[in-house]
Amino acid sequence: MSAPDDRTTQLAAADAAAAAGNLAEAASLIEAALAGEDIGPAVWLRLAGLRRALRQPRRALDAVHKALAHAPFDFVALSLRAGLLEKLEPEHAGEAWAEALAQRPQGALPQGMMASVVHGEALRDGWLAGRADRFAEAAEASETAADADAAWKIARFRSNVLRQTRVWHSEPTHYHFPGLVEREYHPRARFPWLAELEAATAVVRAEMQHAIASTRAELVPYIEYGEHEALAQWRPLNHSADWTALHLLRKGAVVEANAALCPQTMALLARLPQPKIAGASPNAMFSLLAPHTAIPPHVGVNNARLVCHLPLVVPAGCWFRVGGETREWREGAAFVFDDTVEHEAMNPSDALRVVLIFDVWHPDLGEAEQQAVAAVIAADGGLDGGL
Repeated sequence: MSAPDDRTTQLAAADAAAAAGNLAEAASLIEAALAGEDIGPAVWLRLAGLRRALRQPRRALDAVHKALAHAPFDFVALSLRAGLLEKLEPEHAGEAWAEALAQRPQGALPQGMMASVVHGEALRDGWLAGRADRFAEAAEASETAADADAAWKIARFRSNVLRQTRVWHSEPTHYHFPGLVEREYHPRARFPWLAELEAATAVVRAEMQHAIASTRAELVPYIEYGEHEALAQWRPLNHSADWTALHLLRKGAVVEANAALCPQTMALLARLPQPKIAGASPNAMFSLLAPHTAIPPHVGVNNARLVCHLPLVVPAGCWFRVGGETREWREGAAFVFDDTVEHEAMNPSDALRVVLIFDVWHPDLGEAEQQAVAAVIAADGGLDGGL
């Protein structure tokens, strides 16, 4: 085992030898300093660089692995490993670059490293594309034979494995009921009433336009809470005229001034499986998003209910993201999603976007479970917060 003073002398001598162009001597001196005692990743990386310069890639890779044993997420070490594998095991280089680039630090990199990173990105992308093709081919028969929902699950399984998407979970701010299926967008087959809703698009749109034009209608900011409340996810749009709502049902109560202007929409809502929770639900409204307005990422309060959108007025380019899936609203194309999964929206256009929004029970809940959820939230004072 080298004494500390001996190691310092040997490392200083190694620096001098390297500066003089004696790379083999420098490498030998570092190895002597490391003999019998491992003194951290930096010296191993110095040795790896020397062995690479001496065209000894296998010995360089061994030194890199010693460095990674100390610092397994070190970007420089991982990048050096990936570069060495290009020569030694090219079939593994793309994956190695994927591992390295996942640890790329924020901010600009040194100019000398950028060329290597760009090269590594190309190898990684080629490896990922090949992997994606293999997965698609392997699952093709099963995916073709599956129904629409199962095919979506298989495709999402493939994209999760490829890290193109990640697993998203329900994260309600207040009420979490266990055991419910977690889905960003829920499959249409579970909501047979969607067809009737979509067929009524023209009628609902006409009533919405009449209500908005009426002086009797009550149009309010979508988000209204006290500035002292701990709800930072909403702060950019609190009390804002850029995101407004014309409520038909709000926390279980009919908003008479607006509902009277939309009788056919109210009759339609009455036929849907909306939660009935004292002080909390049902909720239904026309949501108006102003031009060039973004709704920031946020989550809802209660995973026992889901939310339905019926797009009524949608300028080109308006989009809605839930978890890992982004869709553009299409007029008359309704969908149901879990608002306790992180979601956000954007109207990048020069015109107003309008959507009918309402809540429905999560279809996994039985009658007894619905009753229990309603009783607990009502006992809590109806803190569901609406939509």
